[in-house]
This record gives sequence, C-alpha cells and structure tokens, in this order.
Amino acid sequence: MSTTAVVTGLGVVSPNGLGIKDFWAATKSGKSGIGRITRFDPSPYPARLAGEIPGFVAEDHLPNRLLPQTDRMTQLALVAADWALADAGVTPAELPEFDMGVVTASHSGGFEFGQGELKKLWSLGSQHVSAYQSFAWFYAVNSGQISIRNGMKGPSGVVVSDQAGGLDAIAQARRQIRKGTALIVSGGVEAPVCPWGWVAQLAGNRLSTSDEPARAYLPFDAEACGHVPGEGGAILVLEAAEAARRRGAKVYGEIAGYGATIDPRPGSGGEPGLRRALETALADAGVRPGEVDVVFADAAAIPELDRAEADAINAVFGPGGVPVTAPKTMTGRLYSGAAPLDLASAFLAMADGLIPPTVNTEPSPEYGLDLVTAQPRPAEIRTALVLARGQGGFNSALVVRAAD
Repeated sequence: MSTTAVVTGLGVVSPNGLGIKDFWAATKSGKSGIGRITRFDPSPYPARLAGEIPGFVAEDHLPNRLLPQTDRMTQLALVAADWALADAGVTPAELPEFDMGVVTASHSGGFEFGQGELKKLWSLGSQHVSAYQSFAWFYAVNSGQISIRNGMKGPSGVVVSDQAGGLDAIAQARRQIRKGTALIVSGGVEAPVCPWGWVAQLAGNRLSTSDEPARAYLPFDAEACGHVPGEGGAILVLEAAEAARRRGAKVYGEIAGYGATIDPRPGSGGEPGLRRALETALADAGVRPGEVDVVFADAAAIPELDRAEADAINAVFGPGGVPVTAPKTMTGRLYSGAAPLDLASAFLAMADGLIPPTVNTEPSPEYGLDLVTAQPRPAEIRTALVLARGQGGFNSALVVRAAD
C-alpha cells in the first residue's frame, strides 16, 4: 500500500496578504493586490500592472548575512518556508538531516539576480560567467538555500514547467514521501517584477495592457485580454500520514491524485492535453467526478485558452457540473507560485467551508461554467481539484482531500 502524503504546514507570501491569516481574510473578502507597478517605472512599457507584495522587508525576517547573496525571490521563498515549518510545528534541527528534503518549482523568478549579473558582464568583459549560466544556476537557489538554512540533506530538486511547475513539484514531493523520506518542503515562489523580467514576459504576448486593476485580468469573461503577472506563492510541508499522526500534527489534507500531459504540436490538430491530465489525476486519487466539490482553474484569460480549459472541465463534469473558481484574479498569475497558492486556498477553503471568489469577472455563458464570482460561496468541501498550465504545452492537475 502506498504511503499517504499529507500537508501539515503552509507558508504564504501573496500580493493580497502575507501569512495565512492575512491572505485568507483578504481572499474571502475579495481584496485584490493588483495595482500599478512600483518596483520600477513601468511608463515605457505597454503593460503596467502587477500583483506586488507590499510591506515585505527582508531584514525583518532574515539574518543580515543572507541578504547580499539572495534576491527578492529567494528571500520570499525562505520566509515562506520558515512560516510553513512553524505552521507544521517542525523544528528542523530536531530531525535527522537526511530525512528532510526540498523540491520546489521555478520559472520566471531569478530575473532580478540575472539582471544584476548582466550589469557585471557589461563592466567586466566576456571572460566572466555568462548571464545564461547565472540565470540557469539561479533556478536551483531557492531549493538550495532552503535546504542549507534548515540543514536538510535529503532529496532536493527544482521543477521548471512554467505555471504547471508548482503542481509538478508537489507531485515530486509526494513521490519522495512514498519512497521513505519523512518530510519534504515543496511549492513555489516567484518575483519577476523587474525590468528584464518584464521584457521577457511581454515577449510571450499574454499580458494584459489594461491600466484598470479591476478590468485587467478577466478569465472566462467576454472582455478577457490577457493576464496580470504577480509575485509570491506558497511553500507547503508534506509528511507521511502515519508520521504526522504519531507526532500529533495538524493535517490540512492529503495529496490524493496527480496527472500531467503535454499538448500536441501547434497546428497538428491534436486535442489539448488538459482533459487527460484532469482524468489521470482523478483516477490516481480514486475519485469520481461527482465527488469533486470545487475546481481551482488555471484561468489564462486568453479566449482560446479559456475555451480549452472550459471544454476540459465540461467534458469531465458536464456543463455547470462543478463550482469553479480562480482566486488568482486577486493576485495575478504567479507562474510556478500560482498553483501552490491555489492549493493553500483549497485547504483553507475546506477548513472554512467557503469557496473563494473570482473577482471582477462576469463569466460569459459560452463557457458553460459555474464560476463563483463576487462573493465566497458556502460549501462543504471534501475534495478539490487544482489545474495549472504552462506556456509551451504543460498541463498538470492535482486532487486534494480534506483530512479525516
């Protein structure tokens, strides 16, 4: 029998709230963290809105020795990991170091670090390390810094598959728990709001150019015109259910099922892979469609991508057959940090008996979705499905169940 992986700790850093309490209070009330960029002057760029985390001062949370060797993404990730471990009631120094590991996701973070390296290259000459090498190396920094800070010498890794990466990292963490590692810190945090990162995101042609925060990110809406990026995400602590039970840990819920696919080559006429990922996750969890209480949507806010997602959901659950929500309309799309934040929302929704809203959106009837909008919806939530897609054709789906 496979070991059950459960979540015992959550650490949240989000544009609409730092920490579980503030984030969930804001999310339930529909408070948005999207606004005009303040970390640099966005005036020359066609897109000028982002979900920025206000009030985060790294010096208040981390030792001074760490600050020169980390950028904002790593600082946010370290703090989120600290909060997740504290929430789980875990003191790493008291556990065997090879029984703890770290598996995180990254995609668009590290741009701030890379931007600094480019400046060095321009001043020092081509004999020094390339910007590409610096950026590639930085993908591993979050995982490595969390491992080093907490003395974790077990399995370690970084998954890179854009927005789908957050779910892929959690799935990899579950695999490591099933292989015998006692505790895995997992999830994703991003911080791509810097000039170089902004130019890279604009190149994808998926950013909203609206200057109205309440009308810029509108998934499943007839006026959908792209997404608003954001910074932040969530770090989760996963443990084997028996180990968590023995130590009397609070358990948010179980990582029950996972599926991942790749879309066919563009222009090939093949069916998008999200439906297969969804069905695979349900089968892995042993869950029938009628047992799913809510779907947390990927919510691309690109009409053709919204259509593909709605088609996948409707094919499995039937039109309007399951409540759907996208609370990321309050934070922006956080790339690999988005799905872990949705997972945190799913567990908090289970505990509170509330489906968080998709703010500002007026769902178009053509999609046939039962989209929860404006206000949270009371509901008994035992099983939730989280969907995520990454640019390049990545599709991931994760089923979570409430704790017994």
